[in-house]
This record gives sequence, structure tokens and C-alpha cells, in this order.
Amino acid sequence: MKLSCCTDVLGDLHYEAMLDHLKSVGIMAVEMTTGGWSSAPHVNLEELLEDENARIRFQSALNIRGMEIAALNCSGNPLDPGEMGLNHKNVAFQTMELAGLLGVKKIVMMSGLPPATAEDKVPNWITYTVSWPPVLKSMLDYQWNEVAIPFWKELVAHAKENGVEKIALENFSSQLVYNPETLFRLRNAVDPMIGLNLDPSHLIWMGADPIASARNLGDAIHHVHGKDVRLERGLVEINGIMETKEIDDVANRAWNYVAVGCGQDLKWWKEFFSVVRMTGYNDYVSLEMEDLTMSVEAGLNTSIEALQKSISQ
Repeated sequence: MKLSCCTDVLGDLHYEAMLDHLKSVGIMAVEMTTGGWSSAPHVNLEELLEDENARIRFQSALNIRGMEIAALNCSGNPLDPGEMGLNHKNVAFQTMELAGLLGVKKIVMMSGLPPATAEDKVPNWITYTVSWPPVLKSMLDYQWNEVAIPFWKELVAHAKENGVEKIALENFSSQLVYNPETLFRLRNAVDPMIGLNLDPSHLIWMGADPIASARNLGDAIHHVHGKDVRLERGLVEINGIMETKEIDDVANRAWNYVAVGCGQDLKWWKEFFSVVRMTGYNDYVSLEMEDLTMSVEAGLNTSIEALQKSISQ
């Protein structure tokens, strides 16, 4: 495995300065956002699609540094019923086209989350039960069979037309695909080019064991995020893991995203990567640094050191 970085964390630096910074700390690959939830600080999607010279300049900045693109990332909610959903869907389709022009074979994104009925105006994450009220079962069936699966069949066909080989869905909350079981439901209904972007942080706070998840996923692991989470002592025991506080209210939340090694220790991370490697995955691990308990620089340095000590080469 090799280390890459989700570049949004250095969004205050322009493109080439960002590359120089990552190279200086030993990271030679980047996972770059093209839109969706992200403002895409280093990628002008429209310009790169339309201007060959812009693409040449973009790629040359990587080449002269001996760096490469690990994946393009267009995470968002293309199944949202409103204007945002239309925008995120458009970004997803355009990202496949840009990948074809740049020769990138892997796209990282999210499954999306639809509303519960055709009349609803907002998405609905149905996670508690479909037994009560019973109407939830038909709503969940609508989300999968009438919205998500048709969309993904269309997007996968477009991805293949543009030479994309793998789509890695992050197991993020408030998405239709948020764990291995839901990943396999979509993958089996659509195409095996859909796999998981295995992000252990989300699985941990939702109560799963990412090491067991990795064993279950096998060759459905298409990408891995190096991202940690900490269940906060004295708070999670009282209120549990269901959390609605603002993400930057770190002192009062029951759990927080933290730099790698500040949630799970290095022994845990070594076992995690060993099992992931054992499944056959031997590609990039992208550091996604979202620790708001420390400075960006401290979070990056802490995470890079932990990942370099624990990823399976």
C-alpha cells in the first residue's frame, strides 16, 4: 500500500503549493475533489473538461514532482430531490469524463440518499426499523428500487464509457450505502465495479468493527481512507453515539473525528491494514484529516507519522 492525501485539508494553498507541501512530507499521490460537498479548491472542473492546455498544465505539475492522482473524489448527494442533487449529479457525470481525459481509473464518492417518497422535498435516512410504522418498508423499497439503482446503472454505464474501472463509495452516514451490507445490496444490483471506500472512522462510531468489515468485504474494497474517530469518555456513556451537535463543538460531542492514532492505537491500525492487505487490497490509503481538536499542521503530521508506521507495504 502507498499513502496519498485528500487535498481539501490544504485548500488554503494553491494547487502547486499544495503539491509541494505534500511532497515535502513524503506523500506522492493525491485524492482530489471535483465538487459535490467540496468547493474543489484545486480542481476547476469546467476548465479542465474544456481546455486541453489546462489539463496539460494540471498534469505537468504532478509529473515534474513525480506525483500522481490516486483518485478523483466527487462525494455529495446526487439523489437529493432539489437543485443541489441536480448539481451533484452533474458533477458526478462530469467527473467520469474528466477521469477519462486524465487517465484516472478510480472515482471516490458517496451513494447518495433519496427522499422517502416522490413527493418529499428532503432526503430521509431510514436506519431504525421498517417494522413501525410499516409504511417505512415501502419507503425504503422506493429509495432503492425506484431511485438509487436506476441512477447507479446509468452512472456506471457512463463511467465505463470513460474508462473508469472502479467506483469506491464511502461508508458515510446519511447515505443509502453506509456499511458493507448496503454496499453489497447496490453492488449486486448494479455492477461489481462498485466497491467500498473503506473508511474505518464511520464504522467505528456506528458500532461496527472495521477489521471484521474488511474481512467481509474482500475484493469489494476499492479504496481506503486513513481516518480516525474517538468516542469521547464521559459523554458517549451517557448519551450514546447518536449525535446532532455541530461538528466543531468538539468539547461537547459524544464522538469526534481525530488525527490517526488519537482514537485507535497503532496496534489497532497495524492489524486493520494487515487484514485489508490480506483481502488482496494493495492500493492507496488516502489520509482524510478532519481533526478539529488541533491545528491542521499538527493533525497532518500526527496522522502521517501514524500511517507511515502502520500501513502494510
